[in-house]
Amino acid sequence: QVHVVESGGGLVQAGGSLRLSCAASGSIFRLNVMGWYRQAPGKRRELVAVITQGGGTNYADSVKGRFTISRDNAKNTVSLQMNSLKPEDTALYYCNLNQWNDSNRRDYWGQGTQVTVSS
Repeated sequence: QVHVVESGGGLVQAGGSLRLSCAASGSIFRLNVMGWYRQAPGKRRELVAVITQGGGTNYADSVKGRFTISRDNAKNTVSLQMNSLKPEDTALYYCNLNQWNDSNRRDYWGQGTQVTVSS
């Protein structure tokens, strides 16, 4: 059993900052990628940023230079520092754990945390 829990969302004015945090617990495989996705009303869920255990990262073009993803492998946590927020960043943000071994690969999702950016 794996649990993924996010925290840190909220309401902020355009230009402001927020930090999202996520903790995964339970049966965590040695091989995994953690990341953040978001879904705005009426839109599909999209990748925001992901990070490997080795620290390799991938960002959506829309957040490059503004958001920074980081992780603590020992604690199975991942964070997303969001700066220079824009109204179009408003969405429900989900933490994701994607893990695999020789015989199994699975995605686990948190319940989501709301980020609202006012203009």
